Amino acid sequence: MLGGLTLLLSVASAAYGNLIPQLDGYNSSFAHVCDLISSSISQESSVHYLGTAAYQKDIYHWASSSTQHSACTVEPGSVRDVANVLQIVGQTQTPFAVKSGGHSTNPNFSSSPGVLIALYQFNEIKFDPASQTVSFGTGLIWDDVYAALAPYNVSVLGARVTGLGVGFVLGGGYAWKSNQYGLALDTITAFELVKPDGSVVTVTEESDSELFFGLKGGYNNFGVVTRITMQTFPQTNVWGGPLTYPATSMSAVTAAVIKFSATNTDPKANIAASYDCFAAIPFSIVFLYYDAPSPPQGLFDDFFKIPIHQSNVGERSLLDYIKLPPAGNSTANIRSAFNTVPILRYTEGLMRVIEEENLKWCVKELAATGPFVTYTAEPFLPTILGHSTLSSAYPPTRDMVFSPFLIYFAWLDGALDNQVFNNIKESAARIRQAVIEDGQNITGAPKYPNYALFDTPVDEIYGGNVNRLKALRSRVDPSNVMGLAGGFRF
Repeated sequence: MLGGLTLLLSVASAAYGNLIPQLDGYNSSFAHVCDLISSSISQESSVHYLGTAAYQKDIYHWASSSTQHSACTVEPGSVRDVANVLQIVGQTQTPFAVKSGGHSTNPNFSSSPGVLIALYQFNEIKFDPASQTVSFGTGLIWDDVYAALAPYNVSVLGARVTGLGVGFVLGGGYAWKSNQYGLALDTITAFELVKPDGSVVTVTEESDSELFFGLKGGYNNFGVVTRITMQTFPQTNVWGGPLTYPATSMSAVTAAVIKFSATNTDPKANIAASYDCFAAIPFSIVFLYYDAPSPPQGLFDDFFKIPIHQSNVGERSLLDYIKLPPAGNSTANIRSAFNTVPILRYTEGLMRVIEEENLKWCVKELAATGPFVTYTAEPFLPTILGHSTLSSAYPPTRDMVFSPFLIYFAWLDGALDNQVFNNIKESAARIRQAVIEDGQNITGAPKYPNYALFDTPVDEIYGGNVNRLKALRSRVDPSNVMGLAGGFRF
């Protein structure tokens, strides 16, 4: 029964990519705004319309449920033209969105029926050996950054799977190196920001500490980030890869995950353990990671003592590692939703509930919607939030150490959107209840913004920082131009 599992996963994108995405209809009521933008920008930039290849590329999202028709798309080639577009949409009160890599599963967060600003032309990467920093445009994906840095034997705290836009750092950023250096946003040294009033500024801790704080986790609430500068760190080949287990091994996988999360102290070691159901087949995948060409003897032995369906573990470059299937783009081009629950400890009682939820929705959800569900445990060391002394919009507290936990439902029919959103909320509520019943006090634990569902209240993400962020938004964007864009708004 499991013989074709890996093949099914690896061809998921191709299988469903041939389906025509269900898109919101084209809205011509903003055509005059598109004309105004077209006449106001320089030759470095371009405006695209329905029916062109550039337009299709601009509106494309990894999750087809996040793709919608815009009146037009704009690919600005300079910060001045980004400023022009912001001023026009602000003056005309036109809804808009800003798209980096297009990996958001939340509708309207990086798509809009009005104007879509696609940042693809902001694609320059500059490594500075003297400061050991890299500066890169926000139209890139992390694959591009990793590839550019590889010749220098350095890397950054970026995405753990392929295809993610660098904009993920604006929502926090858990990386394979996070146990060693903290969240990705902790390693940012500067932002180039086009503010809603059209001014272009470089934001650092020294130049504007409050705005620097807000940009670290605050997404696009304060303008459009066009360039990010981050610290780099030494990078060798890494060791690891996915181990795929049949359903009969799940209990043993759970025991190994619990033991690893409770006993591991090596900051170079990490895992991501998922409980999955694809094509009505339950299974589990554990990604092992060690930030060196080989791990210490015995570190991951428990995972190899379990009956394994397939293993793809070994030494490889970081870039090759993140491209390993079935992660990342192997599940592109279908309707998708993320949700999350903050978890302090992965215990036996909690993990059993996660197992049960996977099996429950494997039957209940897939029978009605298909094609898969997944629950991913991501244990990090308790020191992960102690690597930076600077405050950030997210997380609102560093006194409580929590790990992100991903709930991921995928389906095909757009008519089922609301049903799936309700289902994923129900599942998250059950797991949250299990966390509380386990004795974990998560009252003040924030939800990870990059995993949070679109209607999550901002106080559940930003906690005690909300009023501070609202005040900052009022200072930076008194006309609330960025409120015309989707996302978690202050």
